[in-house]
Amino acid sequence: MANAFFDPGDQRAAKVLGLFTRIAPRYDLINDLQSFGLHRHWKRRVVRLARPQPGQRALDLCCGTGDLALGLARRGVQVAGLDFSERMLAVAAKRSSGAGIQSSAVAPHDSRFTFHASPLPMFLCGDAQRIPFSDNSFDIVTVGYGLRNLANWETGLREMQRVAKPGGRLVVLDFGKPENALWRGLYFGYLKLFVPCLGLIFCGNASAYAYILESLKHYPAQQGVAAKMRELGLVEVQILSLLGGIMSINYGEKRSAGVVA
Repeated sequence: MANAFFDPGDQRAAKVLGLFTRIAPRYDLINDLQSFGLHRHWKRRVVRLARPQPGQRALDLCCGTGDLALGLARRGVQVAGLDFSERMLAVAAKRSSGAGIQSSAVAPHDSRFTFHASPLPMFLCGDAQRIPFSDNSFDIVTVGYGLRNLANWETGLREMQRVAKPGGRLVVLDFGKPENALWRGLYFGYLKLFVPCLGLIFCGNASAYAYILESLKHYPAQQGVAAKMRELGLVEVQILSLLGGIMSINYGEKRSAGVVA
């Protein structure tokens, strides 16, 4: 049976938006439960790998409830978080206030938005496939559990590369596909049987979390992302496999000006 929230065609963005609008209030809780709290450790790995320095600029795409954006802001980085779900952004803004980090909200899809020098995270409602920033704007561009959800993940990665400065770091965290067939089978079984139960219990809809496995089946995961990074001309491309590849971090750097391949 097809998943109610997955559509490989023209309706994919609308269905994914409906999914995240529904799960926003319980998103952080279920992340803790389904990963046994490990997602927090993995996100700290992303922040460390991005090597943030005070005064640098960072963009966190598909920022959701703001974990990566807040982690970068705590390092003194000027952060913009972009997501297409207003409900997720509302949770992010509330969390930043609760953490003692104030944020500024931006009107949805405001094409006039420009990044300005500020110590506060700024949250913007917009499309990760049409990032509303100019070329070469950010020292760091991250995305956590978002590239897989785009209608076209390659377009999203290309946009990340476009808005990164020469020498900028691109970091992608997402579900992976283990190379070991037995481990992959056990992992997919977990996503198929246990994780949807969390969606049913806490969101009243098993399909909301059965979506993870369905989307992963149609996503090339860490190896495909690494190959696309190289195709786009990124350098220092790395794959960090977590828990045998069930999670992964892809890393690449935009080629510095004047560097010849």
